Formats: sequence, C-alpha cells, structure tokens
Amino acid sequence: MVVRAPLEGLADVARDAGGEIVRLDVGPFRPYLLSHPDHLQHALRGDWTSYLRKGMFWKPVERLLGDSVIADGPGWAASRKVLQPLFTARYVASLTADMAATIDEGLDELTPGVPFDAMDTMNRIATRAVISVLFGDRISPREAEVLGPAYTTANTSMGFRIALPFVPERVPLPGDKRFMGARQVIDDVIYPLIRQARKERSDGPDIISALVRARDGEGRELTDRKLRDDLASIYGAATETTAVALTWLWPILHEHPDVAARLYEEIDEVTGDGPVDADTLPKLRYLTMVLREALRLYPAGWAMPRLVTRTHELGGVTIKAGSQVLISPYVTHRLDEFWPDPLTFDPERFAPGREDRPHRYAYLPFGAGPHLCLGQHLFHIEAPLLVAGLLKRFRPELVTEGPFPVQPAGTLRSRKKIEMILRPVTT
Repeated sequence: MVVRAPLEGLADVARDAGGEIVRLDVGPFRPYLLSHPDHLQHALRGDWTSYLRKGMFWKPVERLLGDSVIADGPGWAASRKVLQPLFTARYVASLTADMAATIDEGLDELTPGVPFDAMDTMNRIATRAVISVLFGDRISPREAEVLGPAYTTANTSMGFRIALPFVPERVPLPGDKRFMGARQVIDDVIYPLIRQARKERSDGPDIISALVRARDGEGRELTDRKLRDDLASIYGAATETTAVALTWLWPILHEHPDVAARLYEEIDEVTGDGPVDADTLPKLRYLTMVLREALRLYPAGWAMPRLVTRTHELGGVTIKAGSQVLISPYVTHRLDEFWPDPLTFDPERFAPGREDRPHRYAYLPFGAGPHLCLGQHLFHIEAPLLVAGLLKRFRPELVTEGPFPVQPAGTLRSRKKIEMILRPVTT
C-alpha cells in the first residue's frame, strides 16, 4: 500500500500504530515515521538541533533550493534573521491593500464559461500577488509568467527523486531532464535580479534589496548563490502553499455543497457591493475555518524529513544518530485520537471559541518550532482575498470528475488535473 499510494499508506500505518513510532521498510533504508504530536513537539521544538533538515530525504529539495533559509545549511540562521522582519503579521497586514488590488487584477482576467486548470490559474494569481508586494517592481510581468510554471515543473518532476532518495544523482531518473530545464529557467530570472540589486544598493524594503544588504555571521556579503537559493525558497514558500491549498478547495466545495452554500452566503453578506479588503477579512470567519480545514486535509508541505544527529530514546524507541526520520503533517492530521472522523471535511473543527482544541502539534500545515514557515501570515491574507474575490464574482464548477488522488511531489498536488469552469454570479 505504501508503494502504490505512499501518503495514504503512511497515514494508514500511523493510524494502525496509534501514533507510535514506526520503522518503515522502504528499499535499502529504513526511516522512522514520527506522527504523534508529543514526538513532533520533541523533534521540532524541544530537541530540534538533534533533528536537522539534512540527509537523504532532503537531496531532491536541495537540488532546487540549495543552502537556503528552508534548510539547515551554514547560512540558515543569517538568512532567517534578515527575512524574519519582512514576514511579521503586522508588516504583512500592511501589504493587504496592494495585495488585494493585484489579486483583483488577476481575477478580472478570468474568463467565465471557459474550462481552465485550477492549479495553473491559482499559481498565476498567487505569483503575481507575491511578486508585487514582496519583490516590488524588480520582477517584470514577463519574468513572473515564466517563473511560476518553472517552479511548478521543478516541484512535480522531482517525484521519483523523492520516492527513491537513495539513488545517486548521477543515475538518471524520469523527470530529471524536466527538472534541470525548470531550474535553469529559475536561475535565468533570479541571477540578473541579484546582479542589478548589487549595482543599485537600494535601501528599499523589498526582499532582494534586504538580502543584498545582509551579512553573514562573519560580516561578509552573501554570495550570489546564497541569494539565489534564499530567493527561490521565499518565492516557493509564499506562492506554493496558497496555490496548492486553493486548488484543493474547489473539489472540496464540489463534494460539500452545504459548506459551499454557507461560504457563498457569508461572502455575499460581508462584502455586499464593496471590495474585498483589509476591513473585510476579519469578518470572513467561516472562510477562515474552511481554509484551515482545507490545510488540515491537504497541507502543501506534506513532508518534514529530518536527520538525527545523536542517539537517544523517544517514545520507548532508541533512535540512533544518522537515522532518517519522516514527519508528515498529512499523516498527523489524520490521527483519530486528535481528529475524530479525520477523513471528513468539517470546518467546525476550527470554529472560534471551541474548547476541544487538539494538541498544538497535531496541526502543523506551516511546520513548527524554529523552522516555522515564514509565509504563514502571508497565506492568511492572500488566500482569503483570492477566494472571497473569486466567489464574489463567480460560482465554480468542476469539469473533471474525482476522485483526485494525492501526488507526493515537492508539494502536495493532485495526480489528476483539476479543471474547473466559472459561472458569473447573478443578482
């Protein structure tokens, strides 16, 4: 089962084990599967320096992102320190007006009655919004149009590398050629931006300028390669979660018409004839619940692999130094002990004021601990702006029929293309 349907199989294994630590027998290596929130709290927060983002599982990601803020390379701490102020809740909230305007422009370009690929469209609009507010005018519309698809191709083409992490890079696997081509496109966009930013030495708030001004622990400028890796990571963190989550939202609404009806009603009531803006977002409470539940079932970052650096005991199991550990929000989010009837989509789990909140580490769509995703605040503004703006104008209908099995690539995508069509809202 784990081989035929990896994520569904892992979830079944964890549920059968009641969240206890399981040693997986996958080819020539045997990683430990950690799924219980107590164990995740230990690995991601309590003893996180003994669980590094390194090792066999990280090789496919490192091929794309290198020594970036997303990994535990030598420059991680320096990059995190520079970028943290640019992703605080207050700073991101200050970008709401500009982000709303950019998203509206993207939504205005949608053509009702014409089928389209949901992932491509969500990615295109999210990319435009992120580039506008985080990268300023440094990335042109033409560059944005090629950057989004290239990142998508890189993520989807690393599937075999993720499934077979023990295969050396010198041995070709399906998808390698597409991956290398996409990585080259990313490089062709990012490196010229870095060279131009070094010439300008701007004190502007955009991410590229901030990284050019940054210094490492020894006071040196970051190398071009380090800047490239950080920028590629930031772009992915800021766009992928939103695009992936919103792609899964449309089949969810199709399968749950009662949820869709309540969501439409809230958006119509809250927005009325006015815009979707900063004043609107706090009032869209049910939309917030829907998005959080969508992230529970379909977290974009489905895997958080770690390399254990010291031998110790966890949950009654001795884990030796050098062992590979697999942590998967997709799996933990499906544990019956913490999520009753876990496969059912139920936004009421996140209703304000509920007292039966699960364990803090039972829900981690953005990770946890020192590696908590920098883009989480961006998601909680960008995603509702996009959904509310779209549903204010249209009612979506699926063109392709489910089910839509998950594909454990770089992010959690559907194996089958999710196509939809938009019908204008009639008043």
